[in-house]
Amino acid sequence: MKAFVITRYKGPLHETDVAEPIVGDGDVLVQVHAAGLNQLDEKIRVGEFKRILRYKFPLILGNDLAGTVIGVGAKVRGFKPGDEVYARPDKDRIGTFAERIAVAEGDLALKPAAISMVEAGSLPLVALTAWQALVERGKVRPGQKVLIHAGAGGVGSFAVQLARHLGASVATTASGSNADFVRELGADTVIDYRTQDFEQMLNGYDLVLDSLGGHNLKKSLRILKPGGKAIGISGPPDPAFAREAGLSPLLRLAITGLSWKIRRQARKLRVTYEFLFMRASGDQLRQVTALIDDGKLRPIVGRVFDFTQTPQALQLLAEGGIRGKAVVTLADCPPRSIHGTSNPDAEI
Repeated sequence: MKAFVITRYKGPLHETDVAEPIVGDGDVLVQVHAAGLNQLDEKIRVGEFKRILRYKFPLILGNDLAGTVIGVGAKVRGFKPGDEVYARPDKDRIGTFAERIAVAEGDLALKPAAISMVEAGSLPLVALTAWQALVERGKVRPGQKVLIHAGAGGVGSFAVQLARHLGASVATTASGSNADFVRELGADTVIDYRTQDFEQMLNGYDLVLDSLGGHNLKKSLRILKPGGKAIGISGPPDPAFAREAGLSPLLRLAITGLSWKIRRQARKLRVTYEFLFMRASGDQLRQVTALIDDGKLRPIVGRVFDFTQTPQALQLLAEGGIRGKAVVTLADCPPRSIHGTSNPDAEI
């Protein structure tokens, strides 16, 4: 089958023929119709996570999919051939930039009926990231104040909607040209990151979802109220992540050192910092499905590319300028209903 692979870190993403997926007893074989592109794909390609995610080459990239079930393992009970599904495969079993993929049953969910395959393919990673940050870890409640950075980007455009649905007062950073767009998603306060300093405008926040890291994360700690929490998805990784990932003692020590300064700063401010590397979850996707089919949340697709354009699409994503999500679609899956547009000022 056709797939897009890398044969070394920092090497080009290229199309090749690969073996058909091996379907275990608990696996579901899916014909991929659409695959979302994420910054994570590029970070894996350049080797940013090579010490904590041990992949073998050639490696098929891709962390989002929507498609149709074409086979099931002997122990699978929740899916059958013909079902329309979507998923973020487990971090150790990525590879959605391919015609077919075997996914663990527990990572899979039925696709929302109200949206197209392309829209469904855009959702799993960003929806799970937002859900695990805001619902699972942040425990966001009505009346709380939440700051979500890069509200026009892939994660941000979904997280703004989810935070608003949870009853929070939502602030976000965005370019001026995206201000109306993020307000439509549910943002109450919009800070133009090009001309305004969010640290000078916000204070007393309960939660920050930071997708930028570095100096932006340090400033984010300072707008939290005592007891508040900053959740970072760009790093640095923290000791809790190292333990959960089952890393070696040496790597745990190194990761503890990487996040020591930001954790110390958080303690001085009487707030907390946590690193989130989202995990696959079919159960959480089912909750997302219900909200989408009820019209409470919607996918934001900014650009759709043909499967053959996957390397170019990933390069454009890395360079920035796509509002919401970029998706590659196989030839048999034309887009039905696409929200969002290409935008040269969009954040990722």
